[in-house]
Amino acid sequence: MLTRLILPILLATTLPVMADTTGRQFPSADLTPTGAQLGGNGRDIPAWTGGLPKSDSHEPGAFHADPFIADQPLFRITGANIDQHRDRLTEGQVALLKTFPDYYLEVYQTRRSASYPDYVYRAIADNANNAELIKYGSGVRNATMSSPFPVPQNGLEVLWNHTLRFRGHSSQYSAVAAAVNRDGQRMEALRDYNYYFKYSEPGATAKDIDNTIFLLMFKTLAPAQVAGAISLVHETLDQIRSPRKSWVYLPGQRRLRRTPDLGYDTTDVNTNGIRTIDQVDMFNGAPDYYDWALIGKREMYIPYNAYRLHQGSLSLDSILGAQHISPSLLRYEAHRVWVVEATLRVGFSHRYNKRRYYFDEDTWAIIYAEEYDEDGQLWQVSEAHMINYYDVPLMYSTLEVTYDLKDGRYYAEGLDNERNRTLDFSKNLKERDFSPTAVRRQAIR
Repeated sequence: MLTRLILPILLATTLPVMADTTGRQFPSADLTPTGAQLGGNGRDIPAWTGGLPKSDSHEPGAFHADPFIADQPLFRITGANIDQHRDRLTEGQVALLKTFPDYYLEVYQTRRSASYPDYVYRAIADNANNAELIKYGSGVRNATMSSPFPVPQNGLEVLWNHTLRFRGHSSQYSAVAAAVNRDGQRMEALRDYNYYFKYSEPGATAKDIDNTIFLLMFKTLAPAQVAGAISLVHETLDQIRSPRKSWVYLPGQRRLRRTPDLGYDTTDVNTNGIRTIDQVDMFNGAPDYYDWALIGKREMYIPYNAYRLHQGSLSLDSILGAQHISPSLLRYEAHRVWVVEATLRVGFSHRYNKRRYYFDEDTWAIIYAEEYDEDGQLWQVSEAHMINYYDVPLMYSTLEVTYDLKDGRYYAEGLDNERNRTLDFSKNLKERDFSPTAVRRQAIR
């Protein structure tokens, strides 16, 4: 069991390479409603003009047509021409390009498609004037709905922007998660997911939220030997004062039990040991094991508008290659990202000694994550392929992929392509649907 030391987190105050504004003035004529730079770079990153509009005709749960289907790749980055593009590549991207001769990145025209409902923008503006980090950076107070710090002053504020970004009010979907071994053999699991985001409940006050970010229940549907297992998670806002609560129901035992220590570098059993619990959603949970340094902003090629990957007509075989997912289905664009580096604090133990994160400026979502071992060697690379679910609208990943460079394996989560349905944000789920009693009812159906 890991020992938790309650010590002050040292907040890094490194100034961004490209400053958005001075102080915490927000809203600003130079910033978007989420806090990104409104203007372009005069070259290949355009100004933000509102993103994709909401589609009232889109059927909830249906796959989203590609609004940029006519776009053609501008150029391709391979292991042979890395040096021409290195200033816009992460170390993880370089490692993948060097490791796999058939791997490449196709770069497209940049489309700043990010958009959210107006009430989300209003909440972010309110958060900018009221939100505060809790002691030790373990949570946030006086914030609701979405990211609390549109003009961040340190790495922890950027991290909490990701953790609390708007992901809808409730959602339901089924998807396959696949762990792919070095020889290309796959271990797949099909699960049904239900989310209720209490933090984003319309009209909720900080008191109403009651230290809760979201509630999650997912049920394993396949393979047969584990079918019927149900997990329940209550994600708390201050995970030092009140750690997340979790339960699991196993059909063979016919009982629901609490699961202790579901966090930090506890192995995520659903990934065949490739990933830790705190790598879900690129990073989740309490940040107290690390010092979080804000490195600044960079222009980079990141996965974006991944509509080609987000299609029900695709088979899993066409997506999952023996060593990596098919690069022909991926889209990369030039965007600005916030870079934050997390260094393991003295006295703490974790599988990863250092971690580096890249946050999309328009959404605050972590797009890239890199994990390093105790010798400073790059161990894992994760990337999130995002789209605008324009029926809401909101930006969310359609697929997350983690590559283990040591073992030559990878893990892909969110493969709903053969399910005929994708994320449905129209479900009117409530807090009562995520109680232990509700799980017991679900188990006997």
